[in-house]
Amino acid sequence: MAKAATTPDFSKYMTEMMASFPLDMSAISESFKSQAAVSEKMSKVALEAAEKSTEISSKWTKDTIAKIGDVASVKDEPADYTKSMTDFASAQAEMVAENMAAFAEVAKKVQMETVELMMAAGKEASEEASAAVKKATAEVTTAAKKAATAK
Repeated sequence: MAKAATTPDFSKYMTEMMASFPLDMSAISESFKSQAAVSEKMSKVALEAAEKSTEISSKWTKDTIAKIGDVASVKDEPADYTKSMTDFASAQAEMVAENMAAFAEVAKKVQMETVELMMAAGKEASEEASAAVKKATAEVTTAAKKAATAK
């Protein structure tokens, strides 16, 4: 009777290989923490912009309602209605210009803060990657030397 071929146990080889090249989980953890910090800062920028935009919109709405109240009031002369509408249209044009400028300032601030955050995050990521590569190189070199001397 012929003997059945046995399949080699590759899990042993994989375990030995992984032990020879240790993975630094602290680098992954630090990277995650760094990414979470950037996300938190970006969220803060977005929330501040949303809050400021809401304030601008709310003020604009209140001002418009106040001006429309003048238009809706009863006038003594027919010409007063025309004047009231003209004044309202003029005030609206002025409010549009002011509020669009205010929205533009909010957008400009968001853009500047986002660029600053991205540049800082890029610099930090580059520094972290460089440090991780140096550390990994040192660990691999040490592991390779140990493997060479073990032979």
